[in-house]
Amino acid sequence: MDQRLGMRAATAGAALSMLLIGATAGWPQAAPPSLGLQSPPQQPVAPQQAAPPPPSPPAQEENPGLFNEIGKLWDKLPRIKGPSETLDDIKGASESLTNMAKPSTMVSGRMACVAGPNGAPDCKAGADRLCQTKGYKEGKSLDIDAAEKCSPKVFIPGRKRQPGDCKTENYVIKALCQ
Repeated sequence: MDQRLGMRAATAGAALSMLLIGATAGWPQAAPPSLGLQSPPQQPVAPQQAAPPPPSPPAQEENPGLFNEIGKLWDKLPRIKGPSETLDDIKGASESLTNMAKPSTMVSGRMACVAGPNGAPDCKAGADRLCQTKGYKEGKSLDIDAAEKCSPKVFIPGRKRQPGDCKTENYVIKALCQ
Protein backbone atom coordinates (compact mmCIF):
# COMPACT_ATOMS: atom_id res chain seq x y z
CA MET A 1 0.00 0.00 0.00
CA ASP A 2 2.84 2.39 0.83
CA GLN A 3 4.34 1.62 -2.52
CA ARG A 4 1.15 2.73 -4.31
CA LEU A 5 1.00 5.92 -2.31
CA GLY A 6 4.61 6.67 -3.18
CA MET A 7 3.93 6.11 -6.92
CA ARG A 8 0.90 8.40 -6.81
CA ALA A 9 2.90 11.11 -5.10
CA ALA A 10 5.69 10.76 -7.66
CA THR A 11 3.21 10.89 -10.53
CA ALA A 12 1.48 13.93 -9.05
CA GLY A 13 4.87 15.62 -8.53
CA ALA A 14 5.89 14.92 -12.13
CA ALA A 15 2.59 16.28 -13.44
CA LEU A 16 2.93 19.41 -11.29
CA SER A 17 6.47 20.03 -12.48
CA MET A 18 5.35 19.61 -16.12
CA LEU A 19 2.60 22.15 -15.55
CA LEU A 20 5.00 24.61 -14.03
CA ILE A 21 7.55 24.13 -16.80
CA GLY A 22 4.81 24.47 -19.43
CA ALA A 23 3.47 27.63 -17.79
CA THR A 24 6.87 29.32 -17.62
CA ALA A 25 8.37 28.09 -20.88
CA GLY A 26 5.25 28.62 -23.03
CA TRP A 27 3.43 31.81 -23.88
CA PRO A 28 3.66 34.75 -21.54
CA GLN A 29 0.78 34.86 -19.12
CA ALA A 30 -0.54 37.54 -16.86
CA ALA A 31 0.28 37.31 -13.19
CA PRO A 32 -2.41 35.50 -11.22
CA PRO A 33 -4.49 37.70 -8.98
CA SER A 34 -3.17 37.88 -5.46
CA LEU A 35 -5.13 35.98 -2.84
CA GLY A 36 -3.91 38.01 0.07
CA LEU A 37 -0.52 36.34 0.03
CA GLN A 38 2.59 38.34 -0.50
CA SER A 39 5.38 37.04 -2.56
CA PRO A 40 8.89 37.12 -1.15
CA PRO A 41 10.91 40.15 -2.20
CA GLN A 42 12.86 39.52 -5.35
CA GLN A 43 16.50 40.29 -5.78
CA PRO A 44 17.23 42.98 -8.38
CA VAL A 45 18.53 41.40 -11.52
CA ALA A 46 21.77 42.78 -12.91
CA PRO A 47 21.19 44.47 -16.25
CA GLN A 48 22.22 42.26 -19.09
CA GLN A 49 23.43 43.27 -22.48
CA ALA A 50 20.83 44.70 -24.82
CA ALA A 51 18.42 41.91 -25.51
CA PRO A 52 17.62 41.31 -29.16
CA PRO A 53 14.18 42.54 -30.14
CA PRO A 54 11.50 39.90 -29.95
CA PRO A 55 11.04 38.12 -33.25
CA SER A 56 8.21 39.45 -35.38
CA PRO A 57 5.30 37.08 -35.62
CA PRO A 58 5.74 34.72 -38.56
CA ALA A 59 3.71 35.40 -41.65
CA GLN A 60 0.40 33.65 -41.41
CA GLU A 61 0.80 30.42 -43.22
CA GLU A 62 -2.05 28.97 -45.17
CA ASN A 63 -4.03 26.52 -43.08
CA PRO A 64 -5.04 23.59 -45.28
CA GLY A 65 -8.10 22.85 -43.15
CA LEU A 66 -11.72 22.48 -44.15
CA PHE A 67 -12.70 26.05 -43.28
CA ASN A 68 -9.79 27.44 -45.29
CA GLU A 69 -10.87 25.44 -48.35
CA ILE A 70 -14.47 26.59 -47.96
CA GLY A 71 -13.19 30.17 -47.73
CA LYS A 72 -11.29 29.75 -51.00
CA LEU A 73 -14.42 28.43 -52.72
CA TRP A 74 -16.48 31.31 -51.27
CA ASP A 75 -14.02 33.84 -52.74
CA LYS A 76 -14.38 32.26 -56.19
CA LEU A 77 -18.19 32.53 -56.26
CA PRO A 78 -19.61 35.20 -58.56
CA ARG A 79 -20.76 38.41 -56.95
CA ILE A 80 -24.46 38.46 -56.19
CA LYS A 81 -26.29 41.47 -57.55
CA GLY A 82 -28.28 43.72 -55.29
CA PRO A 83 -32.00 44.45 -55.79
CA SER A 84 -31.42 47.76 -57.62
CA GLU A 85 -28.98 46.14 -60.07
CA THR A 86 -31.44 43.32 -60.72
CA LEU A 87 -34.24 45.82 -61.43
CA ASP A 88 -31.97 47.70 -63.86
CA ASP A 89 -31.27 44.44 -65.70
CA ILE A 90 -34.99 43.67 -65.92
CA LYS A 91 -35.72 47.15 -67.31
CA GLY A 92 -32.98 46.78 -69.92
CA ALA A 93 -34.28 43.37 -70.95
CA SER A 94 -37.84 44.65 -71.30
CA GLU A 95 -36.65 47.52 -73.51
CA SER A 96 -34.82 45.14 -75.83
CA LEU A 97 -37.88 42.87 -75.97
CA THR A 98 -40.03 45.86 -76.84
CA ASN A 99 -37.69 46.70 -79.70
CA MET A 100 -37.80 43.11 -80.93
CA ALA A 101 -41.58 43.02 -80.68
CA LYS A 102 -42.04 45.94 -83.03
CA PRO A 103 -43.47 44.45 -86.18
CA SER A 104 -41.44 44.61 -89.32
CA THR A 105 -43.23 44.86 -92.61
CA MET A 106 -42.00 43.85 -96.00
CA VAL A 107 -42.71 46.41 -98.69
CA SER A 108 -42.23 46.30 -102.44
CA GLY A 109 -41.31 49.14 -104.74
CA ARG A 110 -38.41 50.38 -106.78
CA MET A 111 -35.84 52.78 -105.33
CA ALA A 112 -32.41 53.41 -106.82
CA CYS A 113 -29.30 52.55 -104.84
CA VAL A 114 -26.88 55.45 -104.74
CA ALA A 115 -23.23 54.94 -105.61
CA GLY A 116 -21.00 54.79 -102.55
CA PRO A 117 -17.56 56.42 -102.22
CA ASN A 118 -15.87 53.34 -103.63
CA GLY A 119 -18.29 53.11 -106.59
CA ALA A 120 -20.26 50.17 -105.19
CA PRO A 121 -24.01 50.61 -104.80
CA ASP A 122 -25.26 51.68 -101.33
CA CYS A 123 -28.61 49.96 -101.08
CA LYS A 124 -29.16 50.74 -97.38
CA ALA A 125 -30.01 54.33 -98.30
CA GLY A 126 -32.32 53.06 -101.06
CA ALA A 127 -34.09 50.71 -98.61
CA ASP A 128 -34.50 53.56 -96.11
CA ARG A 129 -36.04 55.83 -98.79
CA LEU A 130 -38.35 53.03 -99.97
CA CYS A 131 -39.58 52.45 -96.41
CA GLN A 132 -39.99 56.18 -95.77
CA THR A 133 -42.27 56.48 -98.82
CA LYS A 134 -44.50 53.85 -97.14
CA GLY A 135 -44.54 55.69 -93.78
CA TYR A 136 -41.81 53.78 -91.92
CA LYS A 137 -38.62 55.08 -90.39
CA GLU A 138 -35.94 52.82 -91.85
CA GLY A 139 -35.44 49.57 -93.71
CA LYS A 140 -33.14 46.81 -94.84
CA SER A 141 -32.98 45.68 -98.41
CA LEU A 142 -34.27 42.17 -99.09
CA ASP A 143 -34.16 42.04 -102.87
CA ILE A 144 -32.20 44.04 -105.43
CA ASP A 145 -32.62 44.38 -109.18
CA ALA A 146 -30.03 45.60 -111.67
CA ALA A 147 -30.69 47.25 -115.00
CA GLU A 148 -28.48 48.62 -117.70
CA LYS A 149 -29.07 52.25 -118.60
CA CYS A 150 -27.63 53.33 -121.93
CA SER A 151 -27.19 56.56 -123.83
CA PRO A 152 -29.42 57.09 -126.92
CA LYS A 153 -26.25 56.90 -129.07
CA VAL A 154 -26.27 53.13 -128.60
CA PHE A 155 -29.46 52.86 -130.68
CA ILE A 156 -28.03 54.61 -133.78
CA PRO A 157 -27.79 51.99 -136.54
CA GLY A 158 -24.23 51.08 -137.56
CA ARG A 159 -22.59 52.77 -134.58
CA LYS A 160 -20.27 50.67 -132.44
CA ARG A 161 -20.87 50.61 -128.72
CA GLN A 162 -18.27 52.47 -126.64
CA PRO A 163 -17.22 51.54 -123.06
CA GLY A 164 -18.90 54.60 -121.43
CA ASP A 165 -22.20 54.34 -123.33
CA CYS A 166 -23.99 52.18 -120.74
CA LYS A 167 -23.91 51.88 -116.96
CA THR A 168 -25.49 49.41 -114.56
CA GLU A 169 -27.96 50.78 -112.01
CA ASN A 170 -29.14 48.87 -108.96
CA TYR A 171 -32.58 49.18 -107.38
CA VAL A 172 -34.07 47.99 -104.11
CA ILE A 173 -37.32 46.22 -104.98
CA LYS A 174 -38.14 44.67 -101.57
CA ALA A 175 -37.29 45.97 -98.13
CA LEU A 176 -38.01 45.05 -94.52
CA CYS A 177 -39.26 48.23 -92.80
CA GLN A 178 -39.61 49.27 -89.16
